[in-house]
Amino acid sequence: MASAVAIVSSYPWLNSSPSPSKYSKYQSFHPPPCRVVCRGGGSELPPPVTPDFKFALHDALDSSGVDTTHAREARQNFMSQIKGLSRIEREVSISINRRVDLAKTAIYISAEDFALMSQSSLALPVDPFIERLFDLTMEFCRSGKVLRASPEALLDSLYKFLYVEKDFQRSNVISRLEPHPLYLHAVLTYQSGSAYMLALIYSEILKVLRFWSLLDFDCEIFFPHDRYGLPRGYHKQKSAESDHPHILTVQTLLEEILKNVKEAFWPFRHDQTKSLFLRAVHAVLCTDRSNVVEESGFQLESAKSSHRRLDRGTLTSLHLGDLRLALSACERLILLEFDPKELRDYSVLLYHCGLYEQSLHYLKLYQDRKGSSLQKQASNELSSLEDEAGEKLMMRLNLISMEEGWSKPSHSGTFLRNNSEPS
Repeated sequence: MASAVAIVSSYPWLNSSPSPSKYSKYQSFHPPPCRVVCRGGGSELPPPVTPDFKFALHDALDSSGVDTTHAREARQNFMSQIKGLSRIEREVSISINRRVDLAKTAIYISAEDFALMSQSSLALPVDPFIERLFDLTMEFCRSGKVLRASPEALLDSLYKFLYVEKDFQRSNVISRLEPHPLYLHAVLTYQSGSAYMLALIYSEILKVLRFWSLLDFDCEIFFPHDRYGLPRGYHKQKSAESDHPHILTVQTLLEEILKNVKEAFWPFRHDQTKSLFLRAVHAVLCTDRSNVVEESGFQLESAKSSHRRLDRGTLTSLHLGDLRLALSACERLILLEFDPKELRDYSVLLYHCGLYEQSLHYLKLYQDRKGSSLQKQASNELSSLEDEAGEKLMMRLNLISMEEGWSKPSHSGTFLRNNSEPS
């Protein structure tokens, strides 16, 4: 098994942890009661009922001798933050959210993935990074520009402070080679992150300003949908109707953070024109010669390469992701009850782990959820291809289930423990 030093050397941004220090000045700020503005309407609904999912990742790692204590603790902390979200609260803007500590939730995502990648005996500290967010706000307040300023002047000063003086930059790079824009602790260290991370930092500054009664107007965050814009605040009472689609909700923020991680570390990157699910299923079916006519030689060979790499237990690759992080992202997206398709994507990853019984369980669960969904499913070429691929995967799993001892894979432990590069 690769050493923790070797793993960290492959992820230099893992070394960005600050030393623990005093935390008393900012443990967990919550804004005072305020008007709740959502993108939806209607009365408060009861919290959704979340099934007791039996996820595979941590147990499989434990069975192979990998200590998952820190990863499990981070997952439990993540769940403790999201468990109280009702359907209506999921649609609350991040700028006024009071139910979930979004900064801590994002750091818990960092902490779990840090534990999975480094296998370190030390957990990623949470409080020092929360303190950094507080220090940013205090530094802005010390400038004096927050006092007796008009709403427009205050927001203009905050924009310049964050993006000019502190030089926070937006990064659109989403890959295993450059993962730091996806994790809040690394964004605070390198001052470069995804648009979602920048929006989170912006909202945390507003939260502290509101807590200290320094924000006495209705402020919203404008989230850019292009590739270059920066999240910025605006006076909601003077906003236009066209600003409404740019409001970022709690649910959307958490979804996109995890979807970005999932995409960056997905271990099948051979064809950008296909969905993540199709790439993984094509690797499953790459030995089916009936597909040769339909696939290009490059695509077929790429799928075979992915299949061989995973089959011999090579979990990570400089160019083909990290299955542990893809699995953990899928599990947390399932907990968020984001999209039934996450059950399907999780299923195909479990197949590649040799965990066929669990794979079949989650694929059936996806089909049940899809069949009972009240939402009209979009019918297009991609969804048709995915449905066909799902049927083929189900057929293969049903055939495997007929074999004696099918539920006891012989290589899943080695598979998840092995961190070596392919030769």
